Amino acid sequence: MIIFIDDRPIKVIGLNKAKSLTTTDFDHLIDAKLEAVRPENLEGHVLILNVLLPTINRLFTILKENELPHFQSITLVTHDKVATEEQIKKQYKVVKAAGGVVRNEKGKILMMYRLKKWDLPKGKLEKNEKAKTGAVREVEEECNVEVRLEEKICTTFHTYTYKNEHILKQTKWYSMEILDDSKMKPQLEESIEKLEWMDRKQIHTALINSYSSIRYVVKRYFYEGEDKWAI
Repeated sequence: MIIFIDDRPIKVIGLNKAKSLTTTDFDHLIDAKLEAVRPENLEGHVLILNVLLPTINRLFTILKENELPHFQSITLVTHDKVATEEQIKKQYKVVKAAGGVVRNEKGKILMMYRLKKWDLPKGKLEKNEKAKTGAVREVEEECNVEVRLEEKICTTFHTYTYKNEHILKQTKWYSMEILDDSKMKPQLEESIEKLEWMDRKQIHTALINSYSSIRYVVKRYFYEGEDKWAI
């Protein structure tokens, strides 16, 4: 599980996966058994060991109440990954969404320019709507195209605040094949300014002006199974 808070990743891993970590990749190492998490220690890339549920409560309170301009990423190592992830979700109101990485016959990917950033089509699920159905609906509505659903790519989580409420958006991403783009146009009421088919070189350039969560999805699409967020 990776959560993007203000576009900065927090990653939850278990003890087995932690064995492959190198401490030199981190700027700060915190052992939650020996010390409390403090705002002043959340700078650069942070590794927190022995994470328990109280650690999560304290950490996310700090993240909500402090700007932390120098925090880049946090990796949480826990003996109970499932319980840790559930405790994180309890800190927020969870909103479910779905989206797609759409490919055409030339292997190009459909990118959209929205709110001055390059993005992928996605949106909130309607009441009782399945993620697969919602993903197709959102892509077709935002881009005025027809697509065919393929396999799931990954799930991302990112946070934001709406009307003083802390929201965790859970987005399921699927690969899709274009069926008809003859009438393709951006959904202007969703602040989408333009749509473009891009090859991999163009995508890598566009992703410089994008979001970490979108870079993560694209990497998972092109390099299935790789579990890093850099691209």
